Amino acid sequence: MTASIDAPHRGRTTAELVRQDRERILHPLLPEGRDDRTVLVGGAGCRVRDADGREYLDASAVLGLMQVGHGRREIAEAAAAQMSALDCFHTWGTITNDKAIELAVRLTDLAPAGLDRVFFTSGGAEGNEIALRMARYYHHRRGASERTWILSRHSAYHGIGYGSGSLSGSPLYREGFGPVVPDVHFLTPPHPYQRSLYDGADPTDFCVRELEAAIERIGAHRIAAMIGEPVMGGYGAVVPPPDYWPRVAEVLRRHGILLIFDEVVTAFGRTGRWFGAEHFGVVPDVLVTAKGITSGYVPHGAVLVREEVAEVIGQGGGFPIGYTYTGHPTACAVALANLDIIERESLLDNATAVGGHLAAGLRTLLDLPAVGDVRQIGLMLAVQLVSDKQTREDLPGGTLRVADRLREDAGIVVRNNPHALIVAPPLVIDRATADELVDGMRSVLERLGTDGVVH
Repeated sequence: MTASIDAPHRGRTTAELVRQDRERILHPLLPEGRDDRTVLVGGAGCRVRDADGREYLDASAVLGLMQVGHGRREIAEAAAAQMSALDCFHTWGTITNDKAIELAVRLTDLAPAGLDRVFFTSGGAEGNEIALRMARYYHHRRGASERTWILSRHSAYHGIGYGSGSLSGSPLYREGFGPVVPDVHFLTPPHPYQRSLYDGADPTDFCVRELEAAIERIGAHRIAAMIGEPVMGGYGAVVPPPDYWPRVAEVLRRHGILLIFDEVVTAFGRTGRWFGAEHFGVVPDVLVTAKGITSGYVPHGAVLVREEVAEVIGQGGGFPIGYTYTGHPTACAVALANLDIIERESLLDNATAVGGHLAAGLRTLLDLPAVGDVRQIGLMLAVQLVSDKQTREDLPGGTLRVADRLREDAGIVVRNNPHALIVAPPLVIDRATADELVDGMRSVLERLGTDGVVH
């Protein structure tokens, strides 16, 4: 059951809200010189509403996290019930709570076989910080303290903590913030559309050769782990070739290097499976989740760990560090209610079916001059925009202006990166709404020139 999209904003005018926002809030990633704001005050299902009453189709699932749709009363009721029972407590030492236990059992039952231990966090960046620590600590406890290096990939996104930001493959997260965490090496990601990356070679062959060369150069005895998203979200729903992860995992196993899957975006139905790892037949040593675990209703996350790793890093089921909100009972209750909805409403099946339907609609945009590629797995999609379909070069100025015009002209909210528009609506979207989304995107993209300007 979803709530009404209407929501009060305490009688303040939009102009007053915008003024107060500009004066008081530091926004992440605010474009220079921009003083406009879209003030959201309500939401239901796949739609949100601003302070002036205009509705928008949320084709971004906020930031790839809203699985069950906005305004679900069941989740609000679960939070209220838990707050009335045990609102908050830590899980340090020997203290625990019933909801944390219940959620840990639920997650390990859903996860790929072998991921039998859970460490709770409040979000994805925290989870990747813990995964980094676990990898290095695992080798330290086994007498190999020199294994500190982490392999990551260019254009990857793993959060903006000092550890997670150091693993993220864009200079944006490191320049001006140094010194960053040392001993991180970046590899080429598998992006079949960007064929110029591979010197004419098969992408998987190229990436595996590069991985093996990096291991030889650094020394396997110095490498703790490799981290990667099964499907790269922020890079633009980049689905690797089917043989990429199995071959990478084999190389890592041969050299005693742990594999960390960052499933902050891909877990809990986004790809049509509970976990993105299921598409590739690979079980990582550590699997990081957040976002869709609660559909964003409260911040929460969980790091799933192989028993063999947990036995080394833990002492009777422990880990030597923890967060204030690790195992927060209200967050765990919300996660359980969220997972109930995903199961009860068969949202994994919906992600597969409607995702395929949406992809078919978006592929009709390939006849437009600036649309170079459409990628899809479940309800994780991207529309790659180019200045030249032959060279596959990006639009001048990137895609931000196009995303702005989609919101302004068509009432559609998408994410953007320098290369693509990222389309990832809530998993409750239906075919009619998917068709509306395609029509709205066509209305803008058919006016988009290869110069990057919407005419």
